Amino acid sequence: MAKLKLSHAIAAAALAVTAIYGAPQSWAAGAHGAKHGSDTTMKIGMPGKASAATRTINVVMTDNAYDPKSIAVKEGETVRFVVRNAGEFVHEFAIATGALHEAHRPEMMKMMENGILEADRINWDAAKKMQATMGHGMHKEANSQLLEPGKTGEIIWTFPKHAKLEFACNVPGHYETGMVGKFKLKH
Repeated sequence: MAKLKLSHAIAAAALAVTAIYGAPQSWAAGAHGAKHGSDTTMKIGMPGKASAATRTINVVMTDNAYDPKSIAVKEGETVRFVVRNAGEFVHEFAIATGALHEAHRPEMMKMMENGILEADRINWDAAKKMQATMGHGMHKEANSQLLEPGKTGEIIWTFPKHAKLEFACNVPGHYETGMVGKFKLKH
């Protein structure tokens, strides 16, 4: 009986890793990995339509900090985020739960180890090589923008109900040095 429970736990863990790493869109509740209404969607929300956005929030990333440090949104609200990297290093603005950020960090470490993430740039040639040899090299999730210094990106996101969400940079070492902020969801 204990072996059966352990094998189910291992299978569940493998499924979770596959969902996060094997289907990059799934951790973002995007079109390819997660089904509309899935558990991930319920936890973090889903990509929104520009026409549904109630407002635009500008986010500036500096070296290991965000401005603003926290963001208030309404449950179910669709927000357009314009994210600018004003730092000297590559940074990410990703919307997820703390647990999903933690699960995503090993993928970011693998990107660094394979030469994709350099301190101040994204090596697109290394990303293509990793894609060809390992099946993934650069993530393009709807809930995340990975930006080189001086670059700007956009996320349009519809927030869920009753969620505990953060925005964070999962580039190795950045989250740990405080590059994380909280979303305050209101009714």
